[in-house]
Amino acid sequence: MIIAVIAVVLFILIISNIHIVTQAHAFVIERLGAFHTVWPTGLHFKLPFLDRIAKRVSLMEQVVDFPPQPVITKDNVKMQIDTVVFYQITDCKLFTYGVQNPMSAIENLTATTLRNIIGELELDSTLTSRDIINTKMRSILDEATDAWGIKVNRVELKNIIPPKEIQDAMEKQMKAERERRELILRAEGEKNSAILVAEGRKQAMILEAEANKESQILNAEAEREATIRRAEGEAEAILKVQEATALGIQKINEANPSEAVLRIKSLEAFERAADGKANKIIIPSEIQGIAGLAAGVAELVKTEKPE
Repeated sequence: MIIAVIAVVLFILIISNIHIVTQAHAFVIERLGAFHTVWPTGLHFKLPFLDRIAKRVSLMEQVVDFPPQPVITKDNVKMQIDTVVFYQITDCKLFTYGVQNPMSAIENLTATTLRNIIGELELDSTLTSRDIINTKMRSILDEATDAWGIKVNRVELKNIIPPKEIQDAMEKQMKAERERRELILRAEGEKNSAILVAEGRKQAMILEAEANKESQILNAEAEREATIRRAEGEAEAILKVQEATALGIQKINEANPSEAVLRIKSLEAFERAADGKANKIIIPSEIQGIAGLAAGVAELVKTEKPE
């Protein structure tokens, strides 16, 4: 019976000293009150009454959000800033034995570092230099926490809360800036509109001038063409008249007319030339005799006609 009890106790004791370390975790083991080893992920056995698990450590990246800290800028503006720190434990032994309360140490270190950095900046620089502040704080905190087995990966300023009167002034400034931008944009729009209208008028005037010029050119071309056609018609008419005259002369030469016929034709030519429009016509003497003869012949013909 006693043996059975002892066996059960030993079994329970053995089972209770078997430990499994899960992924991304580590156990710090002390033996007889002193640091012994760090258990990584896997199955481990602890010596009863000699070994003790001093600390269970998470190796994952962790985030801690610190409450707002009061800070004063270089131009004596008091504000509240809260920070977020992303850190990871890289040395379990240092993390366990390096500092009494690592989170409290990081919080205090963050607050003092933030006050030192903001104290060198004015309000406007503080509001517009978040990246610079984050980089400086991460560098200082990472260097300081190396002795604690902690690596600071990132530091972010979560909120910057200036005093109420500063917020009101900033809102008024932003409102004035928005109104100024609106006026500028409106003026730019009106300017662009006026430029476009002027450009349109200019283009219309240019097009109208080009159209008038083309119209004048076309009219001049038409006039020139008409003049050429008229000149060609007149030249052709003159040529036809000259050809007819030449043909008439040729026919007369072929007929071999007598001198009396030629004088009668000359008289007819003078008659056509007068055509009742000339007030005075000078007739050569040789044609006058023919005219008298022609008049006498006409009278004789008239008297011989039977009544």
